[in-house]
Amino acid sequence: VGRPLLAQPESELPPVVHLYEGDAPGSEGMSHIPKQVRAGSDRVVTQVHRPLLYPYLPAEGTETGMAVIVAPGGGHNSLWSTHEGHTPAKFFADQGIAAFVLEYRLAEEKDSKYTVDEHALGDLQRAIRLVRARAKEWKIDPKRVGVMGFSAGGELAALAGMRFDASDENDAADGHDGDQIDKQSSRPDYVALIYPGRSHRYEPRSDSPPTFIAAGFGDRRDISEGMAEVYLKYKRAGVPTELHIYSDAGHGFGLRDGKSGAVMKWVDRFVDWARDRKLMGQGTKAVSVP
Repeated sequence: VGRPLLAQPESELPPVVHLYEGDAPGSEGMSHIPKQVRAGSDRVVTQVHRPLLYPYLPAEGTETGMAVIVAPGGGHNSLWSTHEGHTPAKFFADQGIAAFVLEYRLAEEKDSKYTVDEHALGDLQRAIRLVRARAKEWKIDPKRVGVMGFSAGGELAALAGMRFDASDENDAADGHDGDQIDKQSSRPDYVALIYPGRSHRYEPRSDSPPTFIAAGFGDRRDISEGMAEVYLKYKRAGVPTELHIYSDAGHGFGLRDGKSGAVMKWVDRFVDWARDRKLMGQGTKAVSVP
């Protein structure tokens, strides 16, 4: 597909969109601390104090109205944001799906004052609201905004599908931009869990959104077996769910340069699933990963 062998430098990434105009709640007085980026075959980010999005928008005329917020993994102490962020986001944009790579605050980094449930999840919920608030600008259907998480990011995506509030459409249409963001619904319209962590925490609601799951047979037990158990939980809750477990895959497969095999087709299966769920508009391209 001609993807670069090295992670792109910051100057080659899309312009960032910060989730908050000033300090994020819980990060007061810390926004000036620069994040750290380790370059190489993967872009590894730490010290996130000002959460943000990198938008990957489809070419004009190819938009499907669907959007996905992508949360990379890294054990809540780092963000491995190339194979679990920017590379899949570019692929989805080629499909006509607006994709947004999220840099969220890290709860388990050394000396971190953040928590998973308040700050990291709060960043993802804020991202959902922000994308909805700017849906018209980005040619997105605000009722087709979902989340995709890898590993630790998958935990956040799962939690977003279980802990959400509805919008007040009348209030959301009024007031200043900040108010419009805050008053959008935080409920994702769908959830994609890619080898997500801490599956024992997942207790879906009857109104949890449709869910797509991909994992590897060779992953650790809480994922390789845990995802089968999670599927049954979602099934029993009445949540439409699709599960793919790849026999020759372990943890962290993401979407990688130079890799082949069935597991690298999970992105195609996700696009197939999105079409089945009527999340994509008409005229979408069918671009496959070889």
